[in-house]
Amino acid sequence: MKKIAYLSIAIGTLGLLAGCQSNEKQDQSQNQSNTQTSQTQAMKDNHSSTTASSVAGKSVEGDLRVSVEEAIKTYQATYPDSDITSLELDTSFGAYYYKIEGVNDTTEFEIRVDGVTKKVEKEREEQLDRDEQNGVKRREDKIDIQNLLSIEKAAEIAVQQVGGGTATDWDLDKDLGITFWEVTVENNQQETTVKMNAQTGEILETEVDD
Repeated sequence: MKKIAYLSIAIGTLGLLAGCQSNEKQDQSQNQSNTQTSQTQAMKDNHSSTTASSVAGKSVEGDLRVSVEEAIKTYQATYPDSDITSLELDTSFGAYYYKIEGVNDTTEFEIRVDGVTKKVEKEREEQLDRDEQNGVKRREDKIDIQNLLSIEKAAEIAVQQVGGGTATDWDLDKDLGITFWEVTVENNQQETTVKMNAQTGEILETEVDD
């Protein structure tokens, strides 16, 4: 009887040890699975982040340090009692510059602002025609400069619309009461112009140059 009792205890002990080892293996397997899942997700997140950065990085090339808001403030400091009627950001031999046009009740202005140094060049001051004076042209051509999309954001939207490439030129103007960005994108030696609402980014028109 004692032998049988001892044998039962031994078998029970072995069963308990086997159960513990099985649970430990299951825990280890679960931990390894969780670790692999976390590593895989981290790799996916990192890849997505890198891809997004690459797309954004292609949108604008060159050395642009002056934002559109800074360029507008520079114009307003130069001609405080006037309204902006158009703005362009162009490149010349790899250098960015803003060309801003504005008007008051009697005179039309045009200045150029360096995209790196913010240096201002007064290019043109011209007397308005009589039928354009007294606020007529000012009311008709004044653009909405509040809550504008940044140069980078407008470029990103345009490049995504085209499907790739690099933004090279930006025009801010107005048509039918809507202020819009018109962004030129170069992709595989082809130019596409994307017109969008300057505040919301809504695409208004896309035109591929022949």
